[in-house]
Amino acid sequence: MERRGVVHIGLPELSEEQLIEIGELAQKVIIKHVFDSLNRSDVKDIEVTTRINRDETLDLEIEVYLEVPVFVRVDVDSLVNEALEKAYEAVEKKLREISNEGKN
Repeated sequence: MERRGVVHIGLPELSEEQLIEIGELAQKVIIKHVFDSLNRSDVKDIEVTTRINRDETLDLEIEVYLEVPVFVRVDVDSLVNEALEKAYEAVEKKLREISNEGKN
């Protein structure tokens, strides 16, 4: 099951360090959500990839690949969507913190 999501980041003046931090935060949140919902043995494969695209806006692209054995009764689609939503929320919160730090 593969899912892709894009977060539009309205802060083009982020440092390289901050961009890496945001990507890592999104990955951590997604993996945590999956393993809060499933046992490690229920996950055959999980891959979370984050990419930053710099166009007119700064976008964080998140790709989630999750494979579970056939016998595991779980709605993988919903699980991945929930994980992406949590990642978006965490990223938005972090961006607000960065934005506020910049104002001080």
